[in-house]
Amino acid sequence: MARATFRFVPNPRMYDELARSSQMRDALMDAADRGADVARAIAPSYTGPTYDPTVERHGEYRNSIYSAAAMRPNGWRAEFGATAAWWGQVEFGSGRPATSRDRPQAGWSPKTRTLGRALDALRSA
Repeated sequence: MARATFRFVPNPRMYDELARSSQMRDALMDAADRGADVARAIAPSYTGPTYDPTVERHGEYRNSIYSAAAMRPNGWRAEFGATAAWWGQVEFGSGRPATSRDRPQAGWSPKTRTLGRALDALRSA
């Protein structure tokens, strides 16, 4: 009985092909879409006054949340985020109480941000 032999020939471009495949894009977009959905679900709605009564801020932050995928030199990259102005993202949310060391004026806010909480929700899933 003849014994079959085989030879393994590695594909040096295998990881590049995987990183650029449509399946990788879909898998990364699924995670980005889930993150954006979580962020939209927990996004705050501004209900306070504005400097101009004609300016409507209700739902502005929630509507600015997006998810996207883009091809980079090393493969697909997917992300979710918010296009709202920085001031609208910093102080929303809830977190531990501020202490004398935790001053937003010093560049650190004691409050948990919406996008950070969405990332935490994805990590625990």
